[in-house]
Amino acid sequence: MPNYALPDAVFEAAAARFPTPFHLYDEQGIRQNARRLNAAFAWCADFREYFAVKALPNPSILRILREEGCGVDCSSGTELTLAAACGFSGDEIILSANAMPPEEYAQARALGATINLDDQSDIATLRTHGGIPSCVCLRYNPGGQFAIGNMIMGNPGEAKYGMTLPQLQESLAILRAEGVEAFGLHAFLSSNTMDTSYFPQLARLLLTLGKELAEASGLRFAFIDLSGGVGIPYRPEEKPADIELIGEGVRSAYEDLFPEGGVGIKTELGRWMTGPCGWLVTRAVHEKKIYRDYIGVDASAVNLIRPAMYGAYHHITVCGKRDWPLDHVYDITGSLCENNDKFAVERLLPEISLGDLLVIHDTGAHGFSMGYNYNGRLRSAEILHTVEGEDRMIRRAETPADYFATLLTIPGHPDDSLAAAVLPPQR
Repeated sequence: MPNYALPDAVFEAAAARFPTPFHLYDEQGIRQNARRLNAAFAWCADFREYFAVKALPNPSILRILREEGCGVDCSSGTELTLAAACGFSGDEIILSANAMPPEEYAQARALGATINLDDQSDIATLRTHGGIPSCVCLRYNPGGQFAIGNMIMGNPGEAKYGMTLPQLQESLAILRAEGVEAFGLHAFLSSNTMDTSYFPQLARLLLTLGKELAEASGLRFAFIDLSGGVGIPYRPEEKPADIELIGEGVRSAYEDLFPEGGVGIKTELGRWMTGPCGWLVTRAVHEKKIYRDYIGVDASAVNLIRPAMYGAYHHITVCGKRDWPLDHVYDITGSLCENNDKFAVERLLPEISLGDLLVIHDTGAHGFSMGYNYNGRLRSAEILHTVEGEDRMIRRAETPADYFATLLTIPGHPDDSLAAAVLPPQR
């Protein structure tokens, strides 16, 4: 079933205060997810969730997660800067390298972050940009297809990430010569899966490999990083992943291979942590009837690109009409000059009138963060529905001044910025 953790009255009250469209996040839901995850892995003395900043890069959200004991997984220098500004440091931060600018290694090393190397050539880059720490994480790509039973979970052989087994072996030899004492293993082999056996199988794979590599290299095997991949039920008929069962499955694999303990476990669950705790709130502003019935809303793919990019399903409800019959077929569209700017295609919904408030579900991860400015459309505000039941703006909507702020000067123009040339004078 769709996430009805918040009643329509919450969205209606927020829309009465803040112009649509906006993303609204449920603080209580985010905290509950963090506590469930930590409880599911409490059996491991060295467990930590490293929230994937790319999923929802807002300081208010990151501070909430830090209060719940989470670290952060960063993918860029900007995300490292954001993490540091929110109080994260040292082993609370992981930098996952992937064709990184060299200076971002140095930035991560200055913060004391754990470095997750994607390629053997990254070792030389790290050596000259921050130096090689005593413990390094290596990303593994087993190639081929990753399957559980007869079900194919992913195709790592087609992915750009990670190292082959021979490259891992060579890298550990190089790192040992550099003075490294311990290593971790990371892998991301499936995306958005609700299969409770994915993490346990991945854990068994990495734990087995880590034990073998430690024996061969003479280095201490410090941790596994299961990354993300645990999904959320975007469609009403889907069932959520049972994180408690997943935790027990990983525990079984762990105790089989390391009954004495001593190996840490890290996760990077961006989507699972915040995805169901976010909604894009938008208003019906136009109706068009040609070969189909179109409802135009004041949001667009600028605010949520997943349906346009992946054909992804996001459930949609109409405020005040949850119990109405689903007897109208609509395409729900934005205003971009792209025919794929649609949140729903031939979707059964209640009758929609202009002015109705539509709620697009499960936008709390990879929603706002994937926004852009095509057609000069501006990104929306972000609103936090707090545990006290208040609505607080945690990011304002963009303005034309933001859009033009990075433009260069016009030679000979009396003002010193192109932004001043295209914007009306301030009064």
